[in-house]
Amino acid sequence: MAALSENYDTYNVLIYDSNGEHLTNTVVTDHDKDEQQIQVNHLPKELKVNDTCKLLIMTSPTPCEYLGKVKKVGGNLFIAMFQGQEKESRGATRYTVNSPALIETLIVDGKPYNLHTPIKVRLINISTSGVRFRAPFYSLDDGDVFRMYMEISHNKKKLTAQVVNHVDKQPDSSDYGCCFIE
Repeated sequence: MAALSENYDTYNVLIYDSNGEHLTNTVVTDHDKDEQQIQVNHLPKELKVNDTCKLLIMTSPTPCEYLGKVKKVGGNLFIAMFQGQEKESRGATRYTVNSPALIETLIVDGKPYNLHTPIKVRLINISTSGVRFRAPFYSLDDGDVFRMYMEISHNKKKLTAQVVNHVDKQPDSSDYGCCFIE
């Protein structure tokens, strides 16, 4: 995970309430590293001063997650950021997303091979350690390594991941759980 000292100005951020319900996608307009707080382009109306929230900042190569608390300073609303949040037993909190993505490259024995026809997938959720997506039935096998191009909240990212598991959901699709490879 990136350190709190990284500058998050202009990064996209997904904001969730304390229960993990998605509230909004927005942009960091100001990051005060000394105070460890950010100001965002749009603060959800559901969040009031002293409310807690969860933040998923779309950094590269993987997103960073923080526990946040809404603060009011000089008439401006900020979100204070903390790293010491509770984690799911799986190791990283999952955040729901519903965005398209493309798998354009498979990596076999460390060598990239571009696919003639990219695999179109639909993201289901993302965390700091991986991603789950729905793809056409039997597109990948467990253990496959690939490069995925995704756009979340107008932020385009290229990530390398490996299939950890898959579940056939319908006759024409499968859900794939993948871990990021840095």
